[in-house]
Amino acid sequence: MNIFWFIPTYGDGRYLGTETGSRATSPGYYRQVATAADELGYEGVLIPTGRGCEDAWVIASSLIPLTKRLKFLVAVRPDLMSPTLAARMASTFDRSSGGRLLLNVVTGGDPAELQADGVFLNHDERYERADEFLTVWRQAISQQEITFSGKHIQVTNAKVLLPTVQTPYPPLYFGGSSDAALHTAAKHIDVYLTWGEPPEQVKAKIAAVRRLAELEGRTVRFGIRLHVIVRETREEAWKAAERLISHLDDDTIAGAQHVFANMDSVGQRRMAELHGGDRSRLEISPDLWAGVGLVRGGAGTALVGDPETVALRMLEYQELGLETFVLSGYPHLEEAYRVAELLFPLLPLEGSAGYPVQSSRGEAVALGNSVISKSVGHSKPPQDQ
Repeated sequence: MNIFWFIPTYGDGRYLGTETGSRATSPGYYRQVATAADELGYEGVLIPTGRGCEDAWVIASSLIPLTKRLKFLVAVRPDLMSPTLAARMASTFDRSSGGRLLLNVVTGGDPAELQADGVFLNHDERYERADEFLTVWRQAISQQEITFSGKHIQVTNAKVLLPTVQTPYPPLYFGGSSDAALHTAAKHIDVYLTWGEPPEQVKAKIAAVRRLAELEGRTVRFGIRLHVIVRETREEAWKAAERLISHLDDDTIAGAQHVFANMDSVGQRRMAELHGGDRSRLEISPDLWAGVGLVRGGAGTALVGDPETVALRMLEYQELGLETFVLSGYPHLEEAYRVAELLFPLLPLEGSAGYPVQSSRGEAVALGNSVISKSVGHSKPPQDQ
């Protein structure tokens, strides 16, 4: 199991849908979150994309020298970028970071935002372009020369001259729920990411992508994008969930849902259908809560509970075939620590994830003339005390 965290380049805070408790994010704050994730043992971080976000490539590049092992899941936008330019950017980043680039293929789902960026393709046309883009991108970045003439993209003698560290190229991640998206994933993608839907829906989606990939003679790995609210007790966790949306009013929820309804993203529609904007329908599956999606676009669900419960639900998703969990929580700096301290010891993490970042002695506490060590974080208490 690989655990990723999230860099909130569009803002952060203790509550959703209000300025109360909001946190002014800045490059300094992104550095704090990234270095915390690096030291705590997260596999990598997702950096979001969109007009409300800082530019993902610039932010990710600035974080390379501040981290040692952290990988960066950065957006490639087929509707906004040239495939050969994107391939050169990826090659440069991968070499500069020592092979720490992962690529998140984003086709976009908000027509108003896309039109503001000069993109007037409809939903299926964007996936047509993504298919052509990835056909060119994969060959060019693998240092193969390609001449291609498609409906949306034409190149002559395209090739990336400098190689990537990862071979044949940095892995491609992708999420999408429409038929066009599933076919794109099956043909090109290394890791298919679903948003946090109930297990039965996730199971069906995995089966569909696997079947389509087999027809292409390929295999695809799977992951999930979720929020998480974990506390030492179940009661504390659910109180924290309710507190997160405690400043939302009905008008704010209705306004957000209206915006989502105007998007042509099938995945966004599925997220909205899980709760219908109704506060009384937020636990959509055992310990899976849709409160985040009342006002947040994209990933709108969270696993909620004590560490044992959340770990159990994650293991249930893993049994379906998911190996990558891209998590987040509000506020992201504090929750990065909380998730690592409470969940990592209970999960079968791959590689060095979850390594202790401090001496096993923990905090030194003076009692009279003696000094004893109290275990904190992931550390185990000394066996002789």
